[in-house]
Amino acid sequence: MDTYTILLFAHLVGACVLLGTGAGIAFFMVMAQTGHNPALIAHVSGTVVIADTVFTATAAVAQPITGWLLAREVGWPLLEGWLLWAILLYLVVGAFWLPVVWIQIRLRDLARAARDAGAALPEAYHRLYRIWFACGFPAFVAVLGILWLMLTKPVL
Repeated sequence: MDTYTILLFAHLVGACVLLGTGAGIAFFMVMAQTGHNPALIAHVSGTVVIADTVFTATAAVAQPITGWLLAREVGWPLLEGWLLWAILLYLVVGAFWLPVVWIQIRLRDLARAARDAGAALPEAYHRLYRIWFACGFPAFVAVLGILWLMLTKPVL
């Protein structure tokens, strides 16, 4: 197998992991939230934090590396229209994802505290959840945009 194929495969797997893990995390967090059960939310958000650390963070680090190596292998300049837009959208994703990581940890901790105290989720939890939820939309749309750019490589 040649270098190009290996890099392309690694880059596509990373893109699949980012999209799939992001969508899965969002789905499970939203579903856990619907019951307002602190014990369930504490459990699910704990799993989400682990998944984000193991899968999303690993892919988020690997993507720019494999992307740069792939561009270098093919001879694409990083300032080429579609590639520059993909890089800019990747920065948008990061700008929304980094705060979400902290928010997920905080949501987990607040849910655990409510569970341990036998109390309802505090207002701070609900406020952070709304921010977490809102951050998901632009990040998800940006990831879809990156995938579209990667597949079509339009002349921009």
